[in-house]
This record gives sequence, C-alpha cells and structure tokens, in this order.
Amino acid sequence: MKNVICLILLLTSPYATAQDSTIINGLDFGPLAKLVGNWKSDQTGGVDVAPGQAGTEIGKGGIAVEPYYETITFKPAADAKNASDQYLVALYYEQEVFRKRDDAKFHDQRGYLIYDKENQLVYNSYCIPRAVCVVAEGKAGEVIEFKTQKRGIAESKYMTQHDTTIDFTMTLDLSETDRLKYSQTTALHVYGKPFNHSDSGSLIRVK
Repeated sequence: MKNVICLILLLTSPYATAQDSTIINGLDFGPLAKLVGNWKSDQTGGVDVAPGQAGTEIGKGGIAVEPYYETITFKPAADAKNASDQYLVALYYEQEVFRKRDDAKFHDQRGYLIYDKENQLVYNSYCIPRAVCVVAEGKAGEVIEFKTQKRGIAESKYMTQHDTTIDFTMTLDLSETDRLKYSQTTALHVYGKPFNHSDSGSLIRVK
C-alpha cells in the first residue's frame, strides 16, 4: 500500500512530471521542463562586464567588471500556434540581478523560453527596462546556443542612436541536475565604438 501511495504522488506531482517526462499541465516542454521552479546563484555567482558610465572610476566607455548574484523563476505559460502551422509551448521567466558589493538590483529581465518540438528549436524572447527587447533562437538540447536573427532586436530611437544592440548570443547549459549555467554576449555600439557586454552565471535550484 505504501508503494502504491508513493507511485500516485510521483505521477501527480507537477515537479516530478516535469523532471521525468517533460509533460507539464498536458504540454510537452522538452528540455525546458527541468527549469520549472525557483533558482538562485551558487557561491560563485556571476560576472558582468559592461561599458563604464561617466562619473565613475572606470570612466565613460571603460571596462566595468561587476560581480553579482541573481534569482530566476520559471513558470509554465501557455501554448500557441503560429500561422496555423508552428506549434509552440512557453515558459515565462523573471530574472533579477544584484551587485555583490552593495546588494542593489542593477538588472531586471522578463521573458519567455519557447519550445518548438517539431523543429527542435528554442527561442529566448525577453525585454529589459531600457526600452530594448530581444529574440534569439537555437537548437533544442541540454546545451542551447542562442543567436539573434535578422530583425531579432527592437529598441527605442534613443537606444538606436546612442547605445544600440547589434547582436546577442547566449549559451544555456542544462546538462547538470538542479544546476544551470549560462554565458552571453550582447554586442553593442556605444560611446561611438563597439563593446561586447558579457555576462556569465551559475545557478542552483532552490525549489
């Protein structure tokens, strides 16, 4: 009887289903299923390399290196069909990033990881509160290499003129149980010259 109860709990638990069969709420999330839940930086945390601001010790356009910690929450969103043909399922995510030196939040990101099972593609579609939105795509798997395509970046007129995003690439590594790693580069043209803004982080599941 005890074994039967344990089996029932395993089959009805959304977390167990996501981990074992990739099906959540009747939708197949493929490699993204294991992401559902709350994550936080491990002891290593992350490192941001960004263009320096005027009035700082680094100076305008210098190389500013900022160690950080972060939290990311992934939730099942919904499914959708594009042009009566492409079937997609999406995870919604919230990412908040804090400087280690003063615990101040310096990056906030909201987006979707979107899975196309038939074509084995994953899209990372997100916006940040700088009037910039990005869509990148890559082949589905335990390690996903995202890259923007033509028209994959939308931004305000101000950003186009002063701090435009040229390209975005990201490697998302889901190969370890209850751990995710990423590294990404946002190619900018800022202060009249190119700058590769990079971030890398390592997170563990908290629930």
